[in-house]
Amino acid sequence: MDGPDPRTPRAAPEKIRCDACPVMCYVAEGRTGACDRYANEGGKIVRCDPLTVLDAALEAGAAVTPFLDAPWDGAPAPDARRFVTGLGAGTTYPDYKPAPFIVSRQVADADLVTVVTEAIFSYCGVKLKIDTDRHLGDETAMVRADGEPVGHVTTAEYGSQMLSLGGVRHLTGGEKREGRVTCDTLLRLCNREAVKLTIDGGATVIAQAGRPPIVDGVEETRMRVGCGSATIGMFATQWQGLADEVVVVDDHITGVVSEHQAGKEIGWPDTGIRIKGRRSTPGRYFRVAEPGKGWGGADIDDPLEILGAWNPKKGARPGLRLLMVSTTGEQHGFYVLDEDLVPRPAPLPEALRGPVQVIEENCEPALTTVLFVGGAGGSLRAGVTGNPVRLTRSVQAGETRVTCAGAPVWIWPGGGITLMADVMDLPERAFGYVPTPALVAPLEFTLPREAYAGMGGHMGAIRSVEDVLARGGEYGGATRGLGVEPGRGPGMTWPRRR
Repeated sequence: MDGPDPRTPRAAPEKIRCDACPVMCYVAEGRTGACDRYANEGGKIVRCDPLTVLDAALEAGAAVTPFLDAPWDGAPAPDARRFVTGLGAGTTYPDYKPAPFIVSRQVADADLVTVVTEAIFSYCGVKLKIDTDRHLGDETAMVRADGEPVGHVTTAEYGSQMLSLGGVRHLTGGEKREGRVTCDTLLRLCNREAVKLTIDGGATVIAQAGRPPIVDGVEETRMRVGCGSATIGMFATQWQGLADEVVVVDDHITGVVSEHQAGKEIGWPDTGIRIKGRRSTPGRYFRVAEPGKGWGGADIDDPLEILGAWNPKKGARPGLRLLMVSTTGEQHGFYVLDEDLVPRPAPLPEALRGPVQVIEENCEPALTTVLFVGGAGGSLRAGVTGNPVRLTRSVQAGETRVTCAGAPVWIWPGGGITLMADVMDLPERAFGYVPTPALVAPLEFTLPREAYAGMGGHMGAIRSVEDVLARGGEYGGATRGLGVEPGRGPGMTWPRRR
């Protein structure tokens, strides 16, 4: 019989251990580890996705250039226009070694060093800004994904509902499935994917960075122009003479033009209207209804519910014209008082269509904003310097600039390096994960070479941009060419685990 005996057991492919994160996967030839980010190629652990450099990263509208997407011709790279990012760079774990890339660049007269890594963030989360007047849930209500708690509702902001998701307590402090679901939810949100969230006692929201939120199956189109009081201040003069009274219904601050200071300034007469809510200052009312998904974010579908009896001694009369409108202009109604001073629905006069539409025109598109928040803590700083606290102090002092894949970040004051970045500023699918569980994000520290030396940086590991482009790094180089997974850039062709 030709060929090997089929009864002979086939030797299992040799596995090698990946040390890129604490999971320490054993990876067979041609396969990836649990994170899908590292693979065994020819007995060597390589990064599946290419290192990415930015072209003119310090300028607005920088283009992303995948590393080694095309053969390098050996010509000197224009340092001022090349910025090596952490995307595809690999990690410093287990942190005794310098960062994967420490790159020197000459920008104008400045000799700069950029320390590049993919940081493992065990302490991380996202802040979601959901542009909507709809009531999503009570403050502190639990937010769930796939049935698991992943965060909570936090304080609302102007025209937006805010969710805080993730954090170390959800990632590691609960049951194992809670941590896995939390990590997956954060990863998908940071990579601009749509995620379905349910809020205890509240709404179901489909959130996706840069897209309108979908609340209980309805896509939001616009966010409020302002609260009820602000809306009156902006548009009172446009309503004058076309209606005798205007009420802007708002769950937070309902406005009444005849009582409002804006109305008084332009000579608007009293109408004898009565609002059932708690009066704050003239023409401004709190709690006219409970929060909900109706008019102005309140739980009403009929705006007349917030009105009490009209007072004829203060100007109420038959024939009085009343316009009621929401803070987005989406809902509006026109009414005329009858002989009993009861508002009766009437067609909206053509002259009022423009003043109602101008409210809608001044509303910005409703979007979902995803802000990544991470603590660049203890261990990863060791990839920058042997004295990590000096890096922290340099960042806090503004000497060291921090970026995520070249995108600007906001550094929280106080101790540590807590950063926040808009995921829309980063290249697509810039985030990864390790199943510890934790997110992985590209991170760069840029500072003058002299300052880097002064903080005890790894000076012997500094390389030029030309050298990086020519030789790659510890986790491979030119072997990472063409990819098959859309959105991840040129990468590897090994089977993914997921």
